[in-house]
Amino acid sequence: MLRGLAAGLGLAMMAAALLGAGCTAGPLYGNAGSPTSVPSRLASIEIEDVSTRQAQEVRNHLIFMFGGGRGSPANPAYVMRISVSASSSAAAQIVVSATEQSPSSSLLTMTTTYTVRDAESGKIVAEGSRSVVSAYDVPRQHFAAERAYRDAEDRAAREVAELV
Repeated sequence: MLRGLAAGLGLAMMAAALLGAGCTAGPLYGNAGSPTSVPSRLASIEIEDVSTRQAQEVRNHLIFMFGGGRGSPANPAYVMRISVSASSSAAAQIVVSATEQSPSSSLLTMTTTYTVRDAESGKIVAEGSRSVVSAYDVPRQHFAAERAYRDAEDRAAREVAELV
């Protein structure tokens, strides 16, 4: 009786394994048979040249993320235009004397507005705006304060590119 139970259990396990082998995993939000994948569509986006350092940082991150480090596509299907703005505001201040206060930390807000157009028709495919806030310390030394601001810009550019 024990031998029959073990044989039945073994047969059931083999049937379950064969049944499970026929199952396949597919995309959660998309077609398994779609002709173009999301990475290949992203890699076909050309990002237009920009004129500011902040926008160039965002553009570089987008090109790297879209193309996997391959650079701009030779024959783009889409063209993306971005504009980047940044503003800084004091978050905390140190009281130096009764009449003077010095900011000790600040917040950098970076906003990127983007438009994606079809390269052939010029029709807008997607557009939007994303914002990121990056905190940074403001030391009393001028060079250190400038470097902290630039590091906050770089951090915000990377984060806003990831949101786009």
